[in-house]
Amino acid sequence: MATLIGLLASSGLRSGEVVGLDRSDVDLTNGVLLVRKTKFRKDRLVPVHTTTQCALGCYARERDAAFPIPKDQAFFLSSRGNRLSATGLQNGFAEVRKLADFDGGKPLRPHDLRHRFAVTRLSLWHQQRADVQALLPLLATYLGHVSYSDTAYYLTGSAELLAIAAERAALDGGAA
Repeated sequence: MATLIGLLASSGLRSGEVVGLDRSDVDLTNGVLLVRKTKFRKDRLVPVHTTTQCALGCYARERDAAFPIPKDQAFFLSSRGNRLSATGLQNGFAEVRKLADFDGGKPLRPHDLRHRFAVTRLSLWHQQRADVQALLPLLATYLGHVSYSDTAYYLTGSAELLAIAAERAALDGGAA
């Protein structure tokens, strides 16, 4: 479950996209995932960081040792060796959330990691003083969005983003 949660957090993938990954969709050599038939019925390639690539490789070795004869082509398996279901992910995530004592207030959901990914990426671009407007189409494509308004939904209401944008605007003399 740790590798799956790490992939959600580091890639911004949807929960259904992660549990839908097949072994052939995960290129451990080049660090690229093929996400098939996403929310908008499109396929896309998603590069992952080298640390994520290594974690996926370790998981694959442990998975293959535990289940040397695969029951299906799923990359992420349940404890029975079948494809991890959406319900299995939700239940496993809830267990991890309890162990981490994250049950105070509004419960953290796997999809919240997608939001955090988008906000973190935008925050980093602001900190790097990058042209955020020019980079937004890249973020939209990476997240698998058809329009920028879909991506904007993930970026609204973040105190962190507003603080960074305000600081940048002050440094730039009012131009953000």
